[in-house]
Parts: sequence; C-alpha cells; structure tokens
Amino acid sequence: MKIAVIGTGYVGLVVGTCLAETGNRVTCVDVDEHKIAALKEGRVPIYEPGLEELVQRNSAEGRLHFTTNVDEAVRSAVVCFIAVGTPPDEDGSADLKYVLAVAKAIAENLHGYKVVVTKSTVPVGTNQRVRDHIRKHAGPDAEFDVVSNPEFLKEGAAIDDFMKPDRVVIGTTSARARDIMLELYSPYVRTGKPILVMDPASAEMTKYAANAMLATRISFMNEMARICELVGADINHVRSGIGTDSRIGFPFLFAGAGYGGSCFPKDVRALVRTAHDYGYEPLVVNAVEQVNDAQKRLLGDKIVSHFGEDLSGRRFALWGLAFKPKTDDMREAPALVLIEQLTSRGATVCAFDPEAMDEAKRRLGDRIDYAPAALAALDGADALVLVTEWNEFRHVDPAEIQARLQGAVVFDGRNIFDAHRMREAGFTYYGIGVR
Repeated sequence: MKIAVIGTGYVGLVVGTCLAETGNRVTCVDVDEHKIAALKEGRVPIYEPGLEELVQRNSAEGRLHFTTNVDEAVRSAVVCFIAVGTPPDEDGSADLKYVLAVAKAIAENLHGYKVVVTKSTVPVGTNQRVRDHIRKHAGPDAEFDVVSNPEFLKEGAAIDDFMKPDRVVIGTTSARARDIMLELYSPYVRTGKPILVMDPASAEMTKYAANAMLATRISFMNEMARICELVGADINHVRSGIGTDSRIGFPFLFAGAGYGGSCFPKDVRALVRTAHDYGYEPLVVNAVEQVNDAQKRLLGDKIVSHFGEDLSGRRFALWGLAFKPKTDDMREAPALVLIEQLTSRGATVCAFDPEAMDEAKRRLGDRIDYAPAALAALDGADALVLVTEWNEFRHVDPAEIQARLQGAVVFDGRNIFDAHRMREAGFTYYGIGVR
C-alpha cells in the first residue's frame, strides 16, 4: 500500500518506519530540510532504541523515502497520515494549526479516493474539523474519508508498541475506510490483539482517557508515598500489597519525582480544557496535574530541608536529565524543575545522562556543568541527586559513590537504591516514601 506520513517527529517517524517494515511503500514528509537530509543519510534526529537500524534498512530496500515535497507524497498515496505536532496553547488546549495546514495541503492534492488519518493527538471533534477543512479546500466532489487512529507509543519501547500493539483503535463511520485500515493493520495483530472500530469522537477520547488513567496511577502513588513518609510506612511494601491485586496490577505504580514527557502533561491539560469547554469541572484530573506539579518540586524541597535555603557554594551531582529512561526527551522533565530550584538558590549542578546530554546543552546551555560519565559527576559534590532511573545507575557500588562525593548524601528520586544498604554504607539517604 502507498502511504504518506506528514510530520517526521517522534510519532510520524516511528509510524512511517514500522509501516514500511511490513512491506508498504512509505513516504515521510517534513518541512525541515536539514532533518530530511539527515534521514536520507540514515541519521535519526531522536533517540529511540532500534529505530535508526529500521530506518536504514527500509530506506536501503526502497520501501521508506523522505521528502519535503508534500504535494508529490500526497498525490501518490492511498492513505495519508497526519502526524504533526499539536502544541498546547496557554489555556491548555491543543493548537491545531499544523494539523489543519496539512489537511489543506492534502485537499489541494486529492486525486482519486484517499483515507486521511489523524495520528496526532487531537481533542474530540478534530476529525470533523479536518473533514470540513478538506471539503472546503477540495470541493464538493472530492472523494475521501477521515479516520481517527490514536497512537499509544511509549518512548523507549515505541517499535514494539507499534509492531505488537495491545490494541489498534480506528475511529470511522465509513465502511470503505474501515476496510482499508483493517488491511493496513492486519500484520500487527496476528497474535489476536483486537482492532477496535468505533466512532471518531470515541477514538479521540480514548487517547486522552488512556493517558489520563496512567497519569492518575502515577500521581496516586506519589501521593501515597508522601503519606507513607508522614506515617512511617514504606511505599515499596505498599506497592507490593496493592499491585498483587488482580484488579490493580503493578504497571505505573511507582513513586518518584513526577511524570513528564510529551504526552501525559499535555494530554491531561487538554482533557481538563475539553471538560471546561463543555461546562464541567474535572476534579480528579485536575488533582492529578496538581499532585504531579508538586511532586516535581519534592526533591528540591528535600534538598533545601537538609542543606538550608541558601545553597550558595553547594555542588550537586545530578544523574538523569531525560523525563524517563531509554529516551533523550526532556520535555516537561522533572530534572528541569529541580535544576531551576537549585541554581536559583546559588547552587552548582553537574549532570550526566546516557542519552540526553546534547538536548540538555541545547536547553540549558552553560547554566549547569556536564560530566562525561556518571561517576565523574560526583567529584566534589555535596550530594548525589538521582532523577531518572537508567539501568546503569542501579548497581553502582556505594563505595564508589562515597569515594567521589564530598558529602555522603543521596537523594533518590526514583527509589532505585536499597535504602537500608545505602544507610549501612554511611549515607544520609532520602527516597520517595521509603523508610
């Protein structure tokens, strides 16, 4: 099947590459000439395990192409995916100007029937807006359908999530579009995972509801961790106690420094905004966001409680900059909030992250120091602050940490160290909700 994917950000690049992997002829489009030039050379602008190899192989085998020419890509395609960004406005609503600009470009190049797929995360009602926009610019006789097909990709596991999905959601009332989408996704659900066909509004709502549920679990556990600290309980024991309940389960029940990234913060806010637009105050979802905002400040608050308000002359080693492991994405990362808390009080921060160093330098410049390795960040620091739970941080010998630190203090924002072992080794140890 001939496919155009407009937008080569995180979602568009993963979607286009994985569709090419099953034999489709895919053209990925972007207005950024430098990005397209790099992709043509097999260089991927984001870090996602396995993606670069798939891009290189499918490009070499002639199934995956990159271009800045949206007109040509759309004219030759049967299915056109819209995968451009939907950045949040100041009021939390999603900005659809890029989505509608792509819809206009598709409308101007409709030659024969096409399925237009909104893959970007968009608020309820966008399917109809895209349909109306295309009709406006293409004329009354144009043949097309608009399908809502939300993505459920986890950064760090996006290839597996697309190739082996828990489910595929297709929002359409058109039998013709439904059949094309079923054919397109059939290779990915051979193990029996469902393809759920529903109306477009329900498909759009499903994306926000899924992310809001996962974000709720995180904020719930972070609130439980705060209460555990007050009453003398240990959140790790509590997690075992509730995670073994088959109605609850273990995923996303980790206490920590708060969630970040491109999805949860933006989608929770957009869901709140959607509810407001319809005259409803979403108390639970509002609370999820408020708990998360407070949680991002918790590590900084613990540091101030230990060292005092004035951190002038203090140096802190920061392990982890990305919002989670296996990505270089720092959007809404808890590390950014912490760095602001520390530097605004006069502290020096020396950071290390296995993948996000270039992104950190782009965002932060010389506001912090950058270490070439995790242990090097410790040299002369008053404390270690762990923010992102990369695997390589989990089993560092406490003696190696102590030998390099100026002060034997550890703030563990993800509870990856054993609290008892660290204290036995002579550290003053602060976790999140642990005894």
